Amino acid sequence: MTRLPAAGVPPVSRLYAAAENRELDRRAIEEVGIPGIVLMRRAGSAAFTLLRSRWPGARSLTVFCGRGNNAGDGYVVAGLARSRALDVQLLQVTDAADLEGDAARARDWAVEQGVTIERFTPDVALRGDVLVDGLLGTGIAGEVRPEFAVAVEKINGAGLPVLALDVPSGLAADTGCVLGCAVRATATITFIGVKRGLLTGDGPDQVGELEFDDLGLPDSVFTGASAPVGIGLLTLGGDELRLPPRARNAHKGRYGHVLIVGGDHGMGGAVALAAEAALRCGAGLVSAGTRAEHIAAILARTPEVMVRPLESRSALLPLLDRASVVVLGPGLGQEPWGEQMFDAVIESGRPLVIDADGLNLLAATEHRRDDWVLTPHPGEAARLLGMTTAAVNADRFAAVLALQARYGGAVVLKGAGSLIACGDELALSPYGNPGMATGGMGDVLSGVIGALLGQGLTPMRAASLGVCLHGAAGDAAAASGEMGLAASDLAPHLRRLLDGITS
Repeated sequence: MTRLPAAGVPPVSRLYAAAENRELDRRAIEEVGIPGIVLMRRAGSAAFTLLRSRWPGARSLTVFCGRGNNAGDGYVVAGLARSRALDVQLLQVTDAADLEGDAARARDWAVEQGVTIERFTPDVALRGDVLVDGLLGTGIAGEVRPEFAVAVEKINGAGLPVLALDVPSGLAADTGCVLGCAVRATATITFIGVKRGLLTGDGPDQVGELEFDDLGLPDSVFTGASAPVGIGLLTLGGDELRLPPRARNAHKGRYGHVLIVGGDHGMGGAVALAAEAALRCGAGLVSAGTRAEHIAAILARTPEVMVRPLESRSALLPLLDRASVVVLGPGLGQEPWGEQMFDAVIESGRPLVIDADGLNLLAATEHRRDDWVLTPHPGEAARLLGMTTAAVNADRFAAVLALQARYGGAVVLKGAGSLIACGDELALSPYGNPGMATGGMGDVLSGVIGALLGQGLTPMRAASLGVCLHGAAGDAAAASGEMGLAASDLAPHLRRLLDGITS
């Protein structure tokens, strides 16, 4: 078995909300006995080490500080830089006298090293080769206040490399949503636990290169009945994200019969993509029920697929009798034909993957099941929940949990940092890239998950492995460039990746 971690993602298995990170910090201080100022010095030292390795030619820094521990980290960076004879400009957005506790101790130490504190003004000239963001950290609640927003604008408009401490200021650590405005960092170093908002929603755009330092905390901080649980960060080949090797006497009947239902007039390509993905991900048999006009094209592309014409509900029933899993929705449409197919599939009781227009039709019903996988993008999720897309994007974690509570099964909320929820399990997939923002990618994903369901994986495991496979295949296909990436480019990479995680 081979572990295939996502590029640029810290090698951790759990992600934490801001409150959970504060609890980890408390456990380190009160239960392990590491003073808070020691943790702050370790954080500042880790950040300064990264800065020197990432920008070795830098001879000057401009450090932006607010209040609280994030500012304290900034003061440590400033003091270390000054002690190494770098020119340091420290811009304090609030009154430096407002700092308390460990942050005040860090401020005093930096001054002892020769750092001069300068009050930030909008017209200040920035002298640093690199900017350090120590403005807000994880404690922000609500939109960025005006005095900090001006500083964020100054950082983003400087055209200089930016190192963010813990979290880019203005990015919600819990949700990955920009709170009015946020620092757009070149690199971010986060401490103790990786914040879940760094890897989903707006997070990846604001974070830049992500580095992590646990500050040398012992495992006891992160384990035990009272330790924060966080959510899972998925890695291909790790935990249960792998498949067992096939027996030498294997036959096609052991690995599921996946039926793809969709492809109203003019939308046959969606069915073709889903069917090919199911084949490439190990389904024993793949059938497709679609409009007659699409049959020749699908057979020319994948002659292994058994394609049947569907002009009425009655033609679908015998196909459902033979299928073990149904993928419903690619190219289905929302006209009467699509509604007939939707109703017949739902009534069949077969395990399901529902995508695209299947989700839009589901939104008008009250169905709930434990044996299906739903794969909405934010717009479809909004229709399923009766809210706006903006509301879904404002808290993707809350949205995917609400979808799972209402509809059951496993739910995938697609997008940057796709989320998977099932029961009390919640996980994030770090794979994928902007080149995958193109038509047909969702159809491929539905076929991948359908194949995995057909091979006996639970809805949560099939969804988790399927999302990671799909994203990693997209990353592999984008190795030669993201622009112009097509959904059909993923097929050969899916096969290779599956071979790599079979144990």
